[in-house]
Amino acid sequence: MVNPLEIPPSPRAPADRAEADAAWYAAPCPVLIAAPDGTVREVNRAAAAVLPGAAPGVRIDDVTPGWFTAAHRRLRGLRAEPSPDGPDAAAAHGPVGERSFAAHPVVRGDGAVVWWFVDETAHRLADAQLRTERQRTAFLVEASTRLLSSLNLSRVMDVTARLAAEHLADAALVVAPAAGRRHPVTYCVRGGTPVRAGSAGTPADVPGLEEALQGFPPVPSRWIDPAASPDWVVPPGFGEVGSMVVTPLPGHGVPAGALILLRRSGQASFDESEELFARLLAARAGAALSAARMYAEQASITKTLMRELLPPPLPPVAGIEFAAGYRPSGESKRIGGDFYDVHPASGSGEESLVVLGDVCGKGLEAAVLTGKIRNSLHALLPLADDHSRMLTLLNGALLTSRHARFATLVLCSVLRRGRDVRLRLSSAGHPSPLIVRHDGQVEEARTRGTLLGALPTVTVSSATVSLAPGEICLLYTDGITEARGGPLGDDVFGDERLRDALAGCAGMPTEAVVERVQMLASDWVGGGAHDDMAVVAVGAPRVRRFSAVDGQGPGRSAG
Repeated sequence: MVNPLEIPPSPRAPADRAEADAAWYAAPCPVLIAAPDGTVREVNRAAAAVLPGAAPGVRIDDVTPGWFTAAHRRLRGLRAEPSPDGPDAAAAHGPVGERSFAAHPVVRGDGAVVWWFVDETAHRLADAQLRTERQRTAFLVEASTRLLSSLNLSRVMDVTARLAAEHLADAALVVAPAAGRRHPVTYCVRGGTPVRAGSAGTPADVPGLEEALQGFPPVPSRWIDPAASPDWVVPPGFGEVGSMVVTPLPGHGVPAGALILLRRSGQASFDESEELFARLLAARAGAALSAARMYAEQASITKTLMRELLPPPLPPVAGIEFAAGYRPSGESKRIGGDFYDVHPASGSGEESLVVLGDVCGKGLEAAVLTGKIRNSLHALLPLADDHSRMLTLLNGALLTSRHARFATLVLCSVLRRGRDVRLRLSSAGHPSPLIVRHDGQVEEARTRGTLLGALPTVTVSSATVSLAPGEICLLYTDGITEARGGPLGDDVFGDERLRDALAGCAGMPTEAVVERVQMLASDWVGGGAHDDMAVVAVGAPRVRRFSAVDGQGPGRSAG
């Protein structure tokens, strides 16, 4: 605590006193001398300008602000109760009119107090502006964090409207670019929750909105007549609009929409600094909205493309049972390099075609190549009777592709003949299909061939297999047999485990066989890494015969 400086009076010559008094009276700093009895003893010219009523003999209480009177009383010990700061207070601070001053006391030897007033208006304004800028900076940091925490377009619009209503206005509207003929709108009133209003009316009815939606600079709020605002701009129950700001939401190369700020009648209008601050928030909101909209568009495109890359549902084929299962290499991936297709016969007595393949690699790049292979095979369906020719043409198409990847494939032509199902199997570098007989025996179809997309020629040896009722042919990719896991975590599932599992599936429906193979392979790898897994089962339906016994219900036996 700074004690006031006590200055004893010193004798001076009359000429010196007159010169000192003239200098003191003309000093630019306001000075007031208070007598011990609480009256004004002297004021200089600057003090008289600041305190117009101050004159010698006038009581201080009548001509000075309350904060100064209290400070003077504390200093002279005139208060009834003791001051917590002690009788020797430091400088006092407070307003005088529209200006701010610091009053510094100097106690003279005769008991009078000389008060020096230092103008702090500019300093306090600078402090206030600095505090405001710090608050705005902190808000913009918080706003950026909240805006960029989501890529959901509707949620980002909600956050933008809420932030603007809480910190800039009494209500805020976020108007999105046109979706068809309408502009989606989200509004929020201060203290409320964001509301999605469906769509805006005509943007041309709001001054500056049509231009803002096109990315043009904002119109100053003083040029906007809030009374002319259409009903859709004013939230229900808001009341009369006193002032309005319309500012664009700049995006990445294209406008991301517009922000409308509303203040009620009776509130202070938006000033230039607030409009500038609104544009700073709008820039951050526009970037977030643009990123969310871009993500939404990419997600929609990805969904559309992925629909064609995902394994298709199996179509029904009369007299033949089909079942299939697919598990991509990662939980976050829905597509990969394994694929299958079933192409039903176009007419009675013709073969249906089953395709199971595996492209080298995983993820999206492998899936893109599987899409090309599936499309090529669909175009080659008229040649499905000649597996060798079909695989040769497909190999040529892969060799001319930009992808330096190869693929393995197995073709299975299926035809129902009486109670049995005949299969023609051709493998191009793919694991041979396994046949599960009704007695539990597991046989390997004797078909071999070179992989596709690696060599200029393809050699294929086909096999013909007949399935009796209840028997199944299993097509699978090496993701099943090469799956690593088990008790030690690094053992392969292997061909023998697959055969043993299939031996226990004799007589089971095709869906149950596929489900069991997938379950065993999944349990084997646990949570470890694995390749794509695909399985297709083709079966001959069990024969059902009905007989009536004594006119009672049907009996059933299986052949």
